Amino acid sequence: MSERDGIFVGDDPFEIARKWLAEAEPVEPNDPNAIALASVDADGLPNVRMVLLKDILDDSFVFYTNYTSTKGQEIAATGKAAFVLHWKSLRRQIRVRGVTERFEGPEADAYYASRSLKSRLGAWSSPQSQPIASRASLMAEVARQTARHGTNPPRPPFWGGIRIVPSEIEFWADGAFRLHDRFQWRKGASVNGWAITRLAP
Repeated sequence: MSERDGIFVGDDPFEIARKWLAEAEPVEPNDPNAIALASVDADGLPNVRMVLLKDILDDSFVFYTNYTSTKGQEIAATGKAAFVLHWKSLRRQIRVRGVTERFEGPEADAYYASRSLKSRLGAWSSPQSQPIASRASLMAEVARQTARHGTNPPRPPFWGGIRIVPSEIEFWADGAFRLHDRFQWRKGASVNGWAITRLAP
């Protein structure tokens, strides 16, 4: 019997991640693609927040944000990020650490265009992470941007995708008596450019 049978089987970690996400979609009550995204500030103090993972590519994971937000600025400064994708319904999680780069161009334009009009106008209106006077002032800015851009706003130049190219991916599944199964994939020379190690729970 292989050490990586069942849900852990496969030579492509991105394909395994896609399969796990697909299995979570019908059973996870809300936002099965929600990730806890971590960055660090200039003093090395971590920041973490929930965002939505929007794509799993052949070599990276993609989410979207305002580049001037706290997370956008911290990630730009370090070029690194980490996240955990956790499903209580499946009792599984995926941990990822790696380097980052902006993900713009046609893909980002297409994703922005797929969002609701209110979300697109909201991206123009919110100075994300910055202090604001009140909710009323925010809604006034939404009205101003609506008048400016109408029903077909372009993607803001300060808003787009960030992709995380992992140096490490860990797949975790709950085990009896807290003897969980953990497999760590690290960039190496074992399977398709990855070294795979079983970790103790």
